[in-house]
Amino acid sequence: MSLDAVLSRIDAQIPEATDRLLDLLRIPSISTDPAYKADCDRAADWLVDDLRSLGAEAEKRPTPGHPMVVGHIGEGAPHLLFYGHYDVQPVDPLNLWDRDPFDPQLEETANGKVIRGRGSSDDKGQLMTFVEACRAWIAENGKLPCKITFFFEGEEESGSPSLVPFMNDNAEELKTDVALICDTGLFGEDTPAIVTMLRGLLGEELTITGPVKDLHSGMYGGPSMNPIRVLSRIIAGLHDDQGRITVPDFYEGVPELPDEIRAQWQGLGFDHGSFLGEVGLSEPAGEQDRTPLEMIWSRPTCEVNGIWGGYTGDGFKTVLPSKAHAKISFRLVGQQDPHAIRKNFRAYVESQLPKDCQVDWHGHGASQASQMEIDHPAFEAARKALSDEWPNPAAYVGCGGSIPIAGHFKRILDTDAMLIGFGKDDDQIHSPNEKYDLSSFHKGIRSWARILDAISKG
Repeated sequence: MSLDAVLSRIDAQIPEATDRLLDLLRIPSISTDPAYKADCDRAADWLVDDLRSLGAEAEKRPTPGHPMVVGHIGEGAPHLLFYGHYDVQPVDPLNLWDRDPFDPQLEETANGKVIRGRGSSDDKGQLMTFVEACRAWIAENGKLPCKITFFFEGEEESGSPSLVPFMNDNAEELKTDVALICDTGLFGEDTPAIVTMLRGLLGEELTITGPVKDLHSGMYGGPSMNPIRVLSRIIAGLHDDQGRITVPDFYEGVPELPDEIRAQWQGLGFDHGSFLGEVGLSEPAGEQDRTPLEMIWSRPTCEVNGIWGGYTGDGFKTVLPSKAHAKISFRLVGQQDPHAIRKNFRAYVESQLPKDCQVDWHGHGASQASQMEIDHPAFEAARKALSDEWPNPAAYVGCGGSIPIAGHFKRILDTDAMLIGFGKDDDQIHSPNEKYDLSSFHKGIRSWARILDAISKG
């Protein structure tokens, strides 16, 4: 099978590939709004028809919410699963769009042509890079170089309520050697990346109550315990002077970064001054013995997301509040146990309470981090293939956020996932005027063709 011929076909047929993407983008598959249920169904049908046009055995599978699309094609080893989602974010505020978000078009910009429309980058454009790579392989060689399962969901933008039950019910069908996810981005303009670390997330909401009602601060200030004062002291003590988190046993399960990965990250030339400067900051505030990239990708965090209590309206009210509230989140790495951290954090807070205060808790999710086993030969094959396509070598990187699907693949299917995407920071996903660079779409297709070739020869 000739890779060069496949790449040439991709180059020649990019106009037709772009037209197919524009056709899919015209379907307003907004999963979170019941008014668009029929459109989500229509997007699933569109994908089924497109996969069948490749020769895949594809069908729409019902769920309590929006349908899944599952397709199978090819034979031999390895067996790869490709995941994407066909649903999109709502478009509000509509008045900030320069055009109808579901009337996508190619636009010329100062930085080249872009595909403008809701879902162009997240995730229809990214999803179609892989489908188009498969199309070119089949058109040029009559078949794919390995076996592939397609797995597309329609609820990613609304919390994926049907995903885990569907995966549990269909685990045997979905088990493969490696999973591929195209819902991430480039590290830089010309630097591709494979995300191998995803942080987990734990959320806690607490309310500290002191007096039974709000009090006049002139009459009760002094002898009465103020719950905002108690909460402020607890929050201030969550970090030491070096930025380390003080919750007992918090760092259990936090791994050290391998030397080869640290060297790759240092070679990326990350400019933390520019990164922080764009948001009006200048000095890294995390663990002082770690680089900023380590803080974002491979170190855990504890952040206060909200704090309130007492009178917060206009003017002034001399009140001593009955209650003080806070929302605190933890980003987790490695083998940190979110449930153990929740237990230890609550015990830490409760140990700081004076006699006249009590705390009530409300948990907001608890997911463990995901770390991919990059010693699987497919990972290095994919990294080298990406490096052949782009000006700069590909790197294994982390992700400061949380992408639950990768953890589901590991936990339910015992399958490691490679997260490879071609989006850019300025794609404006979830915002008005979302776009996907035509070069990202084009080189994304070429990249997947190279990866399929490299992995199948593994």
